Parts: sequence; C-alpha cells; structure tokens
Amino acid sequence: MREISVKVFRFDPSCDTTPHLQNYLVSVKEGARVLHVLHAIHDEHDPSLSYRYCCGSGQCGSCAVKLNGQPVLACMEEARDEMIIEPLDLPIKKDLIVDMDPYLDRISSLVPGAEFRMPAPDEVEAIKPLRSCIECLACVSACPALKVIDFAGPAAMREDMRLSLDPRDTCDRVTEAVSEGLFTCTSCQSCWKVCPKNIEIPGKAIEKLRALANRKGLTLPRHEEVEKLVRETGRSVDRTGTTFLEQVPEILEPYGEVKATVGFFVGCMYNMRLPQTALDAMEVLRRNGIRVIIPKEQVCCGSPLIRTGQVEFLDTLKSRNINAYVFRNIDTVMTMCAGCGSTLKNDYQTPFKVMDINEVLLRYGIEPPARLPVKATYHDPCHLLRGQGIRTQPRELISKVVDLVEMPAICCGSGGGVRSGMPQEAAALGENRRNEIDKTGADLVISSCPFCEFHIKEHTDKPVKNVATVLLEGYREKDRRTAQKETC
Repeated sequence: MREISVKVFRFDPSCDTTPHLQNYLVSVKEGARVLHVLHAIHDEHDPSLSYRYCCGSGQCGSCAVKLNGQPVLACMEEARDEMIIEPLDLPIKKDLIVDMDPYLDRISSLVPGAEFRMPAPDEVEAIKPLRSCIECLACVSACPALKVIDFAGPAAMREDMRLSLDPRDTCDRVTEAVSEGLFTCTSCQSCWKVCPKNIEIPGKAIEKLRALANRKGLTLPRHEEVEKLVRETGRSVDRTGTTFLEQVPEILEPYGEVKATVGFFVGCMYNMRLPQTALDAMEVLRRNGIRVIIPKEQVCCGSPLIRTGQVEFLDTLKSRNINAYVFRNIDTVMTMCAGCGSTLKNDYQTPFKVMDINEVLLRYGIEPPARLPVKATYHDPCHLLRGQGIRTQPRELISKVVDLVEMPAICCGSGGGVRSGMPQEAAALGENRRNEIDKTGADLVISSCPFCEFHIKEHTDKPVKNVATVLLEGYREKDRRTAQKETC
C-alpha cells in the first residue's frame, strides 16, 4: 500500500456557489488506477463524492475525467501522487459528473432502408478505424472549437463518417455533417490525442467528410479560392512583396565548418508573407555549420487543400516537391512551418527524412547565444506539438536566450481552414490565446509556425517572434558585446 495526496474538484449546484478543489490523502495498492483513488475517497473519507463508472476496464467510457488538465479514463490511468482530478470541460451536474446528453444526442444513429445489404469486406475495413468509439466524450472536452462556436463535436463527426461508409444507412451524412459544423474544426488534433481508443478523428473522419463535401459542391467559397490560387500559382497565399525564394541563392554555405547539409522546404507563408523570418533562420543555420540547399521549383505542400478536403490536385504538388529534392540527392529536408512539416511527415511518402528546424539545430548543436533580459512565453503550434510530437526542442532552444514562462497548449484558431473560412471562430480562439498570454506576464510571445505567429499578432499587444529570430537576436547581442570588449 502507498499513500497518495490528491486534489478533487467538488461542486454541488444545490448548495455550493462556486467550485473548489478538495484535498485528500488516501491509501491505495501499488499500480492503482485513478478510479481506485476515487473509490477510496468515497468509501473511506467522503461518501458524498459523485463520479461515474461502470465496467472498470476501459470499455464503457463512463469514468472519463480530467487528470492534471488532460482527459483520461479513470479506470485506465495510473494514479499519481499530487494529481488533480477534475470533470471534463462539459456542463457540470455534480462534482465529477457532467451532462453528456446534449452531445450524445447529436451523435447520429443508423437509419436503415427498405433494402438491406451487409457491408462488403472492403467497406468493413474502411469502417474499422472509426467504430471503436466508447462515447466517453474526452474528444468533446478537448475540442477548442466547441468552446467558442456551435458544433456537434468530433464524436458526432466520427459517427457521420462511419455511417457514410455503411451501405445499410440511408441518410445524407455529408450534408448533415456540414450543417453540424464540419468546417469549424481547426485540425488541432486534440481530439485524437486524448482519445482512449486512438481514433484519428481529424484525418480519418473530418478531412474525409470534407473531401466528400467537396464532391457535393459544399466546400466553403473562401476555401475554393485558396484551391484556385494553389492551382494557378503553386502557392496558397498572395504575394505581398519580394519572396524569400527570390532573395536567396540555391545553396547557402555555412560560415564555418560544414556539420550537415539539409534541403529547405520554405512553405507558402515564410516565402510570401514572412520572408524575413526565413532569412533569420538561414543566418542561424549558417552560423551553426548547416549548409542549406533551397530548390526554387518547390511549391505548396498541399496542407491547406488536405485540411479542407480539396485533394484532386494534391498528387501534382507531392510529385513536384518530392522530385525537387530527389533530383539533388538530398537525404534530409528541413521545414520551418509546423503545418508543412506535419504534412510532409504524415501525408507524403518521401524517400528522404523530414526534420523540423528545431530538431535540426539540436541534433547538430548550436553555438551558445547571449542571454537577453526578456521574459517570454511559448505558443505550441498544433501541427508541431500534436502533428509532429515536438515539444521540448523549441523550449530547449528558447531557454538558451530568454527566461521562459509556460502557458497552456491550446489552439490559436489559425488552422484547418478556419481562419479563412470561419473568421469569427478564428478570432474568438485568438482571444482565448490572448487571455492565456496575458496571464503569463510575458514580454514576448515565441512560436514556431507562420500561421500561428501571423494570427496571434492580431490578438496580442506583445511582440510575436519565431524561435529562429530570437536565437539570431541572441547572437547579435553576443557579437555586440564582443565588439564592445574589443574596442575597450
């Protein structure tokens, strides 16, 4: 047996004015789950504690709660000392019990027709990745869109996609999904990452539904404009000045010894809208011994088209991009854009390795920059954190230059076509991001994604900079101090 200290959310609307966290010290066996801790509190300390559970084996979804801020199944998650147990981010009925009915009611059921046909083997295989949902609503709790706009939610979208593949169902699930908020999803992937059954709702359901919607002519007009721009120009954003690709040669040699050679996939935003940030990154790479090869024929990675379901032109983009690096015998392609990196890693089949710039810099090591007297907070781009699993690397680099204060990793609202197609939702999510930034008291916001940087700038009065730009400022300060010493 071991003792565990735990804080549990308590709130009874019938007698409490505000919620509070209650401290408990309980004894449980080694390997106990969170549910065992709740049982111990209920049985030995406070029988008024309310929570749901049923099977106790991860099959019913009843016991979903938040553990230290993340949705989990209480029966499956190992108990930890000093953990905080809270209800899902849904309307609270009492303590850890939430009102699930409004969300479960929006999940469709199969509507059979007069003629009955069982799914063929290939249809069964297509349905399999979507059918293991236990309706725990962890995904609904984690969805940022649901906090600012009417949306049936990721669980409902998953079921709409599943039913659209089932020949026994007679309803138009694609049109239904559009009416229930299909295009409000930001592709942040939070739903997938908290799903106890690991259902890839963004890629296997929402993006597929959007592709079906596209065939029905239901794509949002602004998304159609982006697709047309990609077809005509190879880029998903308009030119605003001299592009990055127009300012650099094909090969940038490092200033000292060559540690490594990478091909650089610049992406549309850093090429067309934020070229100076990409130029800053090249300076950092060259200073740290990285030779950079920059094929001029590279085009949009296709992420804006994949996320909005417009995939007819995708193979052309993939072929052109892959060939640009294969032709030059490049074995490592580096990205700066979180969305581009996630797309090349997860949606392409590349004959070369794809690495984010933060990974590259840490793999080969960097010259220590000067520290700056600045307190900064870091915004995790969704396509970097959840799309590529990159969390510690940017923080390690940032901490070499400034003092870092953390904030919750929530979506800023710029992804999934939401900024262009659902601007009010994007603005509301941007305001949520601003509120968290303000809580940190930071002087500076740092990120590693052009869409996030561009969007957050509209929702904070703090400067917003890329990791590479902050590193370059550290190097310039180091050079300034060295020059000052030499003149003295």
